[in-house]
Amino acid sequence: MTFSTKIALIFLALLGVGLHAGICQNASSNPIPLVTHIYTADPSAHVFKGKIYIYPSHDIEANVPQDDEGGHFNMQDYHVLSMKKIGGKVTDHGVALDIKDVPWAGRQMWAPDAAYKNGTYFLYFPVKDKQDVFRIGVATSSSPTGPFKAQPEPIAGSYSIDPAVFTDTDGNSYMYFGGIWGGQLQRWHTGTYDASLKTDLGKDNEPALTAKVVRMSKDMLSFDEPVKDVVILDKDGKPLLAGDHDRRFFEGSWMHTYNGKYYFSYSTGDTHFLAYATSTSPYGPFTYQGTILKPVEGWTTHHSIVEFKGKWYLFYHDAQVSGKTHLRNVKVRELTYREDGSIVTITP
Repeated sequence: MTFSTKIALIFLALLGVGLHAGICQNASSNPIPLVTHIYTADPSAHVFKGKIYIYPSHDIEANVPQDDEGGHFNMQDYHVLSMKKIGGKVTDHGVALDIKDVPWAGRQMWAPDAAYKNGTYFLYFPVKDKQDVFRIGVATSSSPTGPFKAQPEPIAGSYSIDPAVFTDTDGNSYMYFGGIWGGQLQRWHTGTYDASLKTDLGKDNEPALTAKVVRMSKDMLSFDEPVKDVVILDKDGKPLLAGDHDRRFFEGSWMHTYNGKYYFSYSTGDTHFLAYATSTSPYGPFTYQGTILKPVEGWTTHHSIVEFKGKWYLFYHDAQVSGKTHLRNVKVRELTYREDGSIVTITP
C-alpha cells in the first residue's frame, strides 16, 4: 500500500467519523419517540429509586369525530413507561389502570400524574364522570408501575383536568390542575358547573382564567383546604389578560424547583407554547418569565420537567409520526438554565 493510499484511507475514515457524529447530533436535535408500538402523550416524568418513570396518556384511534371539546381524545387506560438512563431502553409495563376499573368513570381518561409518599404510589387522573363532567380521581399501588386500584369516588371538590402533584422539601404536597375549553375549567368560574360555557376564555381585557392549586391531605387522597387560583403576573406586577394568548395559562400545569425558586410551567393552548413563571412560594403569585418550548407539530403540547443524574430534562409530545392531533408520541430533550435561572428556549 502506498503512502498516498494510506493518507486517502485515513481521510475517508475521519470523514466517516465526522458524518456519524453529525448524524448523532441531528438525532439529538430532533429526538425520536420514546416508544412507537403505542401512541403516548402528556408525559409526567418522575424519578423513583434512581429510575425514571413516565406516566403518559395512551392515545388511541377511537373513531370519534373531532370537535373543539376534544371528543376525539377518547382514551381508555394508562400505561407506565420506565428507563434507567436517558437514551436507553424504554420499558412499557402494560396497563396500569383501565377505565372499566374506575367505578364512577364515564369516558375520556386524559393526562395523569403520579406521586410517592410513605411507601405508596399514587396515580392522579382526570376522567369524565357519568354526567360527562371532568373530575380528578386517585388510585394507589405498592409499585410505581401498578397495577393501581382506584378510589370508589373522585376527589371531593375536584374538577377539570391535568392534575400535577408537587411535593415540597417540607413534605407538603400540592396539586395544580385545570384546562380550558375541553377541560371545562371555564364552566366553573362562578364556583358551580355551567354546561353552557363551551369554549369561553373570558374577555380579552380582563384577567385570564388560570390554573388552580390546593394542598393535599397527609394521606394524599383528598384536598386539605379550599382551592386557590394560580395568579400569573407580568413583569410590571399586573395579571396576564385573557387576550394575551402567547402568555396566559390554558392547560398542562407542572411545578418544579430550581435554586430555591418555584417554576410553574404550562401550555398556552391555542398558540402552542410551553411557558413558565416563577415565585418564592408554591402558591405564587408567579411572574411570567418566558417560553420553554416553541410550537411542536400537533394542536397543543403538554410536558413535565425532571432532574436526573445532575441534568434537567423536558418530556413533551408531538404528532410528528401520525400527523394526527389525537395520536401523539412522547419525546425528551435536555433542558438548560442560564446563570440567572432563566430557561433556554427550545425550538423543536
